[in-house]
Amino acid sequence: MPRDLPPLNALRAFEAAARHLSFTKAAEELLVTPAAVSQQVKLLEGKLGVALFQRLNRGLLLTDAGRSGLPGLSDSFERLADSVHRLRGWKDRVIVTVRVPPSLGVKWLVPRLVAFHAAQPEIDVRISIAEPSAGFTWTDCELEVRNVPGHYAGLKVERLMSEEIFPVCSPRLMKGRSPLRAPADLADHTLIHDESLRVIEDFPTWQRWLDVAGVSGVDVTRGLHFSYSSMAIDAAIAGDGVALGRTVIVADDLAAGRLVRPFDVKYPARFHYHLLSDRRANQEPNIRAVRDWLLAIAQQAPS
Repeated sequence: MPRDLPPLNALRAFEAAARHLSFTKAAEELLVTPAAVSQQVKLLEGKLGVALFQRLNRGLLLTDAGRSGLPGLSDSFERLADSVHRLRGWKDRVIVTVRVPPSLGVKWLVPRLVAFHAAQPEIDVRISIAEPSAGFTWTDCELEVRNVPGHYAGLKVERLMSEEIFPVCSPRLMKGRSPLRAPADLADHTLIHDESLRVIEDFPTWQRWLDVAGVSGVDVTRGLHFSYSSMAIDAAIAGDGVALGRTVIVADDLAAGRLVRPFDVKYPARFHYHLLSDRRANQEPNIRAVRDWLLAIAQQAPS
């Protein structure tokens, strides 16, 4: 609804004069003359139809009306100044977009952003999702992490991390009526299938892990199927079954005790994470800072 407000300059003059109880000090703060402050206050009193000050020989006293309005106006001007400061800050704001596979973003990158922002508060990192089946484009990001093999002419490709494949489950499945003691015990548990990497040749499957473990008699056609690794891992955390974990994706959940590795059998994934960048990463300090940070945290990732 429309707001019938007095002129902002008049409100500002009154607020300053009321804080100082002096037209002269208010004028010094506002960089105007005392007469200008007095005129603005009179204009406000006329608009409101109430007296805001008692004019004394040695200064000013607030009337009851003036005292009632001062706290709200002072708070409003503080908030207005803060909002203007925030708006002005946008001209110095830097946004660097990093495109990552969905589950790598959720399980690995996002939990580490707080530390980056603490060290580089002037840079905002925007996370964008890179679907593994999508063709490569370079129009809406500055950096991209990929685990899909490809040839990227004109781009710098730096290896970030490798992964190994192994079963993970909730600690609750390690005991009970059908405890997981040996790989053959999987026959009594629900298998959780991660289908997010089907576009990659030799993507991780339960059949391949069972072959490496030398186990037969487990029906790999049954179970729960998910199109995102993070969903499969969350289902395992919930105790819905046993999932195939990947080193980087499950590292934090293993460290926190939300997941355990029931068996030691593992095999290396046939894909690696790579960081893609173009010449801007060398020319622009903010992009270079994010690239260097990604390379640094990748070195800390378990292998």
